[in-house]
This record gives sequence, C-alpha cells and structure tokens, in this order.
Amino acid sequence: MKTLTLETTAPFQGLAELVAYNEGLFAKEGIEIKWADREKGVDKTPQLDMTDVTGKGVNRFASHGKLLEEGKADLYNACEWGNYCRVEGTKVKSRQIGRRSIVTFAALVVRGDSPVQTPQQFAGRQIGVPFFFGTHYLTLQMLEGFVPRDQIKLGRVPNGSPYRFNLLMTGQIEATTLTEPYISLAEKKGCRLVISAFHHGTEVASDRVDAETYSAFNRAVREAVRRINVNKRAYLHYFIDYYKAKDPEISRLTIDDLRESRIYLVDPAPIPADELQRTYDWMRSWGFLDETPSPLDLVNANVQQHGYAGSRQAATH
Repeated sequence: MKTLTLETTAPFQGLAELVAYNEGLFAKEGIEIKWADREKGVDKTPQLDMTDVTGKGVNRFASHGKLLEEGKADLYNACEWGNYCRVEGTKVKSRQIGRRSIVTFAALVVRGDSPVQTPQQFAGRQIGVPFFFGTHYLTLQMLEGFVPRDQIKLGRVPNGSPYRFNLLMTGQIEATTLTEPYISLAEKKGCRLVISAFHHGTEVASDRVDAETYSAFNRAVREAVRRINVNKRAYLHYFIDYYKAKDPEISRLTIDDLRESRIYLVDPAPIPADELQRTYDWMRSWGFLDETPSPLDLVNANVQQHGYAGSRQAATH
C-alpha cells in the first residue's frame, strides 16, 4: 500500500477526492490517503489596507502548499493561477502535474442593499478577496472586461468563504467572492450575484509522487467523477456536511437550496499547452510570475504525461 499525504480540501475544490476517499476508491487502487490540516494556525483577520492587486507582500503559502513546503504533505490542489505562483516560489521543487477534476463555480456577491447592480459599477469600489486563491484571480478576469484595470480595487480578506460571508453580512466589506455552499446561503439571505464564472484548479506534487502513483490516484478520482455525475443530487450533502458543524447558518440549508448546475466535474487531465501559455501570459501581464521565464518551468511534464496516460489506459480495460 502506497501512502500519500494530502493537504485538506473542501468540496468546492475537491469533491471527487473526498468521495474517492470515503467510498474506498483510493484503497482499491493500493493508495492509503492521510490528511494534513492546511488551515491550522492560518491568520483569518481581514487586512483591507493590503491593496496591491498582485498580492505583493502576502505569503503565497499562507494555506495551500504550506505543508508540502514543510515536507508534511505530498500533494495539494488549489486554483490554477495560485499554483502557478506557488510553484514559482517553491523551495522544495514542487511542480504542477495536471488539472483537478472539479471545475469550481464562484461568484462576486454584494448585499441586497448595495447600489451595485452590474460589473462596471465596481469601478473604484473595494472588493475583498483572498490573495493567491482562485477567487482573487477570477475577480480580475471577470472584471477587466467591464472596468479599466487601474479602477479595479481589491483588499485582502481571509481565504475560506465562511469568513468572507461574515465580513460581507456584518458590513465590514462591500463586496466579496464566494464559493458553494455560501453562494446559495448568500442568495437565501437576500444577497445579489453580480457576476460569476467557473475556473480550473491543478494538482501540485512533491518529487515523492511518481507517474505510477499518480496514475493510481487518478483512476480513483475518475471513478469518483463518474459516480458523482451519474447522480449529483446524491452528493450535494457534502457541501453542507463540510461546514455545518462550525456554522449554524449552513446547518439550516438543505440540498434543495443548492443547484446541481454549479457542481461541474470532469476527468482530471493534463493542462493543455495552449491554455498553459495563455494563462502564463495573462498572469505576467498583471505583474505575476516575474521570476519564471517559461510556463514549462511550472509543470512536471513527465509525471503529467505518464500519470494521465496510465490512468486512461487502465480505465479502458
């Protein structure tokens, strides 16, 4: 039995991995999964005075990647953009090895009493985002078609939708980005989704994860994806169960409050070369990735190529 230590993941970014773990699919592939709590000790105080949209001065390993950098985890998944930045700053030669299965839905949300009805009305208005996390970059991508770049105003707030939702509802911030189930909770509380989109995430691994191991990992994930897509409703409870013990507001949600259309999973796959290049170019245009001369420096091509080829071949037999 091969042991892999994964940094903990929430359903909005790791539903298939949680299902594969709970339904014994990793064990069936000869992998023992251990979980390392990446959120332990993370500072959750808002820092709205930190306004550089590129997150300069912020630790890109504040949560995701922290334990892998310390040698306490082998693998983690997070948004694709943030992982480009983390891999650039790695001290342990971590690399991306492909895309995760869930394509995350996120939204830019305001309270019902907000004067903002359209994306262009965010010009000059501060939005609370978690720097180096998916909804930070997604906010830039969603707004730059409506608002000149120099009029997009951000401020740092904690990662984790529960914290940002609370800041929004208590009036400490005017707008923020949320993921499920907090988008559904926000709607139930009268908040308004101004703009929303899906975004990809990737897996980042240490050099302890070889292609054979990653193939087995992906076979388990692929089976979890298949099961979820056959009956999404049967897995919506994950989004409530993950948070309800810590948040009474979530415990009052039911699966009828959630939308299946926001839960979108595909088979994990390599990052397409053209998309890798376009993402790299976009990030550099904003001032990210100053120290990376080529997007190929951000990926372990060998593990990505052979890890996915092995998982696909086995799935056809």
